[in-house]
Amino acid sequence: MDNSTYTQDPTELEHAFDSLVDSLAEKGYAIMDNIMSEEECAEVRAIIDRHEENGRLKKAGIGTGHDYQIDRSIRGDLIRWIEPEQVAPVTQAYLAKLQQMMGYINRTLYLSLKDSELHYTVYPPGKFYQRHLDQLRLNDHRRLSVICYLNDDWLPEHGGELRLYLPEKGGGERIKDVLPVAGRLICFRSDLLEHEVLPAIRHRYSITGWLLDQLAELTHL
Repeated sequence: MDNSTYTQDPTELEHAFDSLVDSLAEKGYAIMDNIMSEEECAEVRAIIDRHEENGRLKKAGIGTGHDYQIDRSIRGDLIRWIEPEQVAPVTQAYLAKLQQMMGYINRTLYLSLKDSELHYTVYPPGKFYQRHLDQLRLNDHRRLSVICYLNDDWLPEHGGELRLYLPEKGGGERIKDVLPVAGRLICFRSDLLEHEVLPAIRHRYSITGWLLDQLAELTHL
């Protein structure tokens, strides 16, 4: 399918990014709906399903290097890393929007973002990811966590919320739950906001990853 199928009005995107950076600066997180259409989300879900059917999804781990381990009591998702030069047009279109978003953030918040690392993600029913921080102990180049949800007709009773733990001035914290509805993007500070994924009663799909202040290939050296 031609990439033009997935184009979106640049002015409309710029307006959405303006609201996004305001929220990031004020709250440390931002939510942007409709970055992908329902049809695009369905197409990416089908890609993830094909990867799973062909055994190309892997159990996600925690830590890096010698600290890397797979612990299903902490994290239960299945992932496949995205290689930008090998993905289908629908994913390429999403990556292009992320590039545009990174440029806008760099111009307005001066974060010097240079690259991204992303994976397809599926949580089978009942799986979860315990409370954690995305910035790694041995790799502090993750500046922003970014997730695009792909789930059609998702209702509160299905569960699967992303739970953010937001620090309060003077100590303490409050909780913000985000429902993983199709086309919703959430972006938040990787170094500040602890979060968890709550279990769901349905398969829960997303494109998940991080915006980096260094080229991705250099972060693994």
